[in-house]
Amino acid sequence: MKTKTITQILKSVFGYDSFRPLQETCISSVLRKKDTLLLMPTGGGKSLCYQIPALIFPGLTVVISPLISLMKDQVTQLKEWGVEAEVLNSSLSPQEYAANLQRVASGTTKLLFVAPETLFKPDILDLLEQCRIDFITVDEAHCISEWGHDFRPDYRRIKDIRLHFPGAVFLAVTATATERVQRDIIVNLGLKDPAQLTASFNRDNLFYEVLPKERATDQTLDFLRRFKKQSGIIYCFSRKQVDRLSEDLNTYGFKALPYHAGLSSDVRQRNQELFIRDDVAIIVATIAFGMGINKPNVRFVIHYDLPKNIESYYQETGRAGRDGLNSHCLLLFSPGDSSKIRYFIDQKPEPQQRHVAQEHLNAIVDYAQSRKCRRIPLITYFGEDYRVENCGLCDNCLNPKQPTVDLTAEAVKFLQCISETEEIFGAGHVIHVLRGSQSERVLQYHHQECRCYGQGQEYSFRQWQNLSRQFIQEGAVDKENKYGVLSLNARSYAILSGKQAFEGYPPPPDRAKSKARSVSRQANYDLSLFDVLRKKRKDLADAKGVPPYVIFSDKSLVDMCEKLPKNTNDFLEIYGVGEQKSKRFGDIFLRIIKTHFIRGQRPNP
Repeated sequence: MKTKTITQILKSVFGYDSFRPLQETCISSVLRKKDTLLLMPTGGGKSLCYQIPALIFPGLTVVISPLISLMKDQVTQLKEWGVEAEVLNSSLSPQEYAANLQRVASGTTKLLFVAPETLFKPDILDLLEQCRIDFITVDEAHCISEWGHDFRPDYRRIKDIRLHFPGAVFLAVTATATERVQRDIIVNLGLKDPAQLTASFNRDNLFYEVLPKERATDQTLDFLRRFKKQSGIIYCFSRKQVDRLSEDLNTYGFKALPYHAGLSSDVRQRNQELFIRDDVAIIVATIAFGMGINKPNVRFVIHYDLPKNIESYYQETGRAGRDGLNSHCLLLFSPGDSSKIRYFIDQKPEPQQRHVAQEHLNAIVDYAQSRKCRRIPLITYFGEDYRVENCGLCDNCLNPKQPTVDLTAEAVKFLQCISETEEIFGAGHVIHVLRGSQSERVLQYHHQECRCYGQGQEYSFRQWQNLSRQFIQEGAVDKENKYGVLSLNARSYAILSGKQAFEGYPPPPDRAKSKARSVSRQANYDLSLFDVLRKKRKDLADAKGVPPYVIFSDKSLVDMCEKLPKNTNDFLEIYGVGEQKSKRFGDIFLRIIKTHFIRGQRPNP
């Protein structure tokens, strides 16, 4: 009976014909009152795993989340689906807070969203103890672990809530958690013999690409010209870089806004709202941006600088393509970026913290330098067995593998220069000497007097960096982790003595361009109709004061353009159209589709 009810709710309320992987399994586990830990990638459909049980349990479901903006967004979206949901947090006015308290107390609310700090306020605990609490969901559950990338001490108190509501089933959900973090979640939440469900970390609608970072602003502009009028996020390492890049993009005609902790909360909130509501296409941000963003039509994510670890990279790229449509993830990689991160690692007080952070940094650098399918290091990092040799959706799999060539002469030059500079410098200084630089540091150490000085001018600095990475990866030279100092080893001496050759890949041209292509304009549907529907969606959203995707996602609009519904029954078959949305918007969108073709428009071939 419950399985049938689950399916009915899925279609009638949310407008979906089928579950995504593991959704039904998770919902069934929760309905059996079995504690559950769910790992599901961003965009995999975690929210349905607590929304549907909330509509079946007779009592109240409490969702604990650290993300105020996301809570508000989910409540707005649930109300559009006809679901009674409320939020209690510090963003509400006293009047709104009191009204929401009253609605929860009256028993009409099915889902209540709270921050962990709010949960333990005496008035909230008093209110909840008067309600029947069947179900408690802990969203972003990795925040409970010191080993996670977003540790929040307030999450450690959540375990105590079981003392107040022993009959409530617990669901912990997160998009990223290593095995160590999963163990931490189970222990620190007091989950009782939980079902542990892990969806595949493979986001098969995301294209992954890494480019050598050369003229980063020019590379970014080249990429954006292929994604006109499409939403995207660009992540930078520093606030200063965010401000500079957002100004540059606006100079070149792209509507972009900055987001970082140095801006006032009002400015951050305004910029985020403009982005969410499609009034501005691009947000340039530090990692402070994105956790509370539920914008499904982000078509690209650019990492202008290297992220600090694979978990952050996976979560940030996961903000692209949440609607299931094709999206692009570009990382601009420079070895110098890892030195910036290493500086902050060195400031950590505990040796163990520094060790773990360095391991995380090594993993993301290995990913960036890998020549195999991008999904292999990315997905296996989280413990998933991924063996597809050619995913067809990353730069390494699409670009034909270059044959290796003899780079022994280049290796000998590089190793000789390391030796002549006494094995106490990193790759950058060695390259400056090879290229005959007259920098202050080269002259300070009198390295212009070395025999190798100026012997490597046939390659640019960037090309020598590419070669040096190959020498390090293949063990022809050792690199010390903390400061990046290069030193010779047994293989180095074998190459220098002529006993071994070195084969590798020729360095790429001095300016690498993205091979990005516009990913949302490839479907075979009427593009002019899509634009008309998108404009109407924006008008309706502005009138209601909500983001456009709360009305319909891009995927729903694409489905309308492909299926061309003629009546209400047809409209109910559109992706994401439930009974409430059909009643509210069906006539409006059916009329637009009909009028579009009466005027002589026809679908593109």
